[in-house]
Amino acid sequence: MAALSQFCRIKWERARDFKRKGKYQEAERELKDALEEDPANFLLKSSLADLYIRQGRLIEARILAEEVLASDPRHPQALVVLGEIFSKETNLDEAINCFRHAFQKDSRPYVTLRIARTLRKMERYKEALEELDTVLLAQRENPSFLKEKALTLNRMGRRSEALEIYEKLRSLDPDDSFVLKEVFRLKGLGRSDERVIKELSSVVNIPSRKDDPQLHGFLGQKFKETGQVQEAAAEYRTASQLAPDNLYFLKQEGFCYYRLKNYSKALECLEEVFRKDPADFIVKGTLEKIYTTLGRLDDFLSLLEDTLQRHPHNVKLMGKIKKIKKLLDAKNELGN
Repeated sequence: MAALSQFCRIKWERARDFKRKGKYQEAERELKDALEEDPANFLLKSSLADLYIRQGRLIEARILAEEVLASDPRHPQALVVLGEIFSKETNLDEAINCFRHAFQKDSRPYVTLRIARTLRKMERYKEALEELDTVLLAQRENPSFLKEKALTLNRMGRRSEALEIYEKLRSLDPDDSFVLKEVFRLKGLGRSDERVIKELSSVVNIPSRKDDPQLHGFLGQKFKETGQVQEAAAEYRTASQLAPDNLYFLKQEGFCYYRLKNYSKALECLEEVFRKDPADFIVKGTLEKIYTTLGRLDDFLSLLEDTLQRHPHNVKLMGKIKKIKKLLDAKNELGN
C-alpha cells in the first residue's frame, strides 16, 4: 500500500482529531475527501470502518474491513475493526482471534488493550491482567490500561485494589467523570443507600458537576435500587441526554418505565437501543414481553425484521423472527 499523500495525511489527521472529540460526521467527511483522491488506501478505509462502528453502522464497517482483508488478509487495522464488530455481536471467540492476528503485525498497546478487554468479557480475568501488565510495566500511568485493570479487578471482587487504581487515575485527571463515579461507587459500598443518594444529589447540583452523565447515571442507579423508580428514570434521562452515544443510560431509563408499566415510554427507549445493539438479549426479551402484554406481536416482528436489515449477520435475530412468525401463524389459525 502506498504511503498517504500530503493531502490525505492532513485529511486523515483532521478526521482523527474530530473522532476524538466525538464529531463523527465531520470526521467522516474528512476521510471521504481523502478516499476520493486515494480510493484504495487501506488505512483510510480501515479508519472509516472504525468510525462507522462508533456510529453503530456495523454493515458498512464490515464491508470496508472485508474489502481490505480480501487484498491483505493480515492487515492489522482491518482485523481490529472486524474484531470490534464480532465483539459487538458477542462473538467473543472470533473477536479475540482477530485481535491476536492483528497483534502479530502490530504490537502497539491499542491492540493489547482490545485483547485484554475481550478476555475480561470472556471472564478470563487472570489472562486479561497479564495482558494489561505487559504494557503497564513500561507505562505505569497509562490511563486506558489503568481503567481496564480497575474494571477487571472489580469483576474479580478485588475492590480495594480497584479503588486504589481509580484514586490514582483521579489524581492524574480530576475531571474524568467515569473515574469519579467509580470512586463514589466503591467508597459507597460501606455506606447506606440514603447517605449515598444524599451526597450524590448534592454533587450533581454543583455547577461543575451538573452536566456529568456518569454521576447522574449512578444517582439513577441508587434511586432504582431503593425503589424510587420514577426518580431513577429522570436521572437516567438526564444522563442519556448528556451522553447520547452511551446506550446504557437509555436502556436503564427504558427498564425504569417498564417497571412503572409506562409501556409507551419504555418502547421508545428500548427500541432505539435494540436497533443499535440487537445482541442485548435482555433488551430483546423485555421488548417481547411488552409487545406480548399489549397484544402487538406483529409490531415486534416488524421491529425484528427492520433490525435484521441493519444487522444482517445476526443469526440469533433470524431465529427469533422464525419463532415469532410461527406464533403469529398459530394465532391466525386459531382465529380462523
